[in-house]
Amino acid sequence: MESIRETQKKYSTRAITAAIFIGFLFIIAGQKPVGKGLILGTIFSIINFIIMGETLPLRIGKAKNKTFLLSLSSIFLRYILLAVPLIIAVKFEEYNFISVIFGIFMIQLFIIADHFASLITATRKKQA
Repeated sequence: MESIRETQKKYSTRAITAAIFIGFLFIIAGQKPVGKGLILGTIFSIINFIIMGETLPLRIGKAKNKTFLLSLSSIFLRYILLAVPLIIAVKFEEYNFISVIFGIFMIQLFIIADHFASLITATRKKQA
């Protein structure tokens, strides 16, 4: 459980830091809806990531039927959660819809970037 929390903290911190920095740059550049949308999507992405990590141990060691129901309800809850910023972006012009989508995928982008960086580092070590 501790390793899950460390992973959540690592990627969540990186994602929100980048979203705030990039969002602030957009706001300064006069694109306030883009900056606000990116930050909004990232916040909900982090909440989704935390819920995913917290429900993971609940599924271990349970019966198949119970695990299936827990997994299905977790996915359903997380989809509803991720729909909230999209609905907000559609209803309010203060948020850019496309930037909210990018914000929602911010955690995944940082996970992929981290693994890609590890792959490049490992390849360079083999060559040396």
